[in-house]
Amino acid sequence: MRFRPCIDIHNGTVKQIVGGSLTDKDDQAVENYQAAQDADYFARMYQKDGLKGGHVILLNPPSSEYYTKTKKQAMRALAAYPQGLQAGGGITSDNAEEYLRSGASHVIVTSYVFRDGIIHWENMESLRRAVGKEHVVIDLSCRKRDGDYYIVTNRWQTFTEVKLTQALLTEISEYCDEFLVHGVDVEGKAAGVEEELVKLLSRHKKNVITYAGGIGSLDDLERFRILSEGRLDFTIGSALSLFGGEIPYEEACRFR
Repeated sequence: MRFRPCIDIHNGTVKQIVGGSLTDKDDQAVENYQAAQDADYFARMYQKDGLKGGHVILLNPPSSEYYTKTKKQAMRALAAYPQGLQAGGGITSDNAEEYLRSGASHVIVTSYVFRDGIIHWENMESLRRAVGKEHVVIDLSCRKRDGDYYIVTNRWQTFTEVKLTQALLTEISEYCDEFLVHGVDVEGKAAGVEEELVKLLSRHKKNVITYAGGIGSLDDLERFRILSEGRLDFTIGSALSLFGGEIPYEEACRFR
């Protein structure tokens, strides 16, 4: 169980947002925190504190007027901490190598392989051929519908018809090194973890999985440790003192 720090970038600024509030229309989101520092400031901090495998996420789509500014910030972070961070947001087999050359250890992919509500296995294979599965993280962020968890795409705005199951984790594991899973319904709300989701993920033994969503206190973190039996890594965003929250950054850093 390790702490994976994050650098979320929206409209060219490091932010923490309520995940389910993000929309492409007018590049809007409900914000929990907006940093005064650039992305490379946080990258250097994570490097100094020995935290590896954090996530740099571009929250604007390539069609956004802010995309160039957001990407520039992401590249600054990757350059500041080579091989210490993973990059996600708009990644395809065509541009994945660019992020790896710029310093990312892995690329994080969702919408490229989950489009039109289904899994595009040909894109999964194309990505594996382009950079090797050892550099790929598949983002299985999900929301609950009719009692089950379904993968969501397009910055968590669109439900797919792909249900998150043990069988799916096993099948996709052939194409990636790790999984990243946000419990989107609780993401950015510091309201406690998605307990059913944590239990589901912790049963998978083949790949490293990082869980995000709802860890809002040290009690929540301990509850997560117990539920996951220490098998999952975790990330904390707006609940972290670094981003205006109550969980001391130093306490999270103990898990490295």
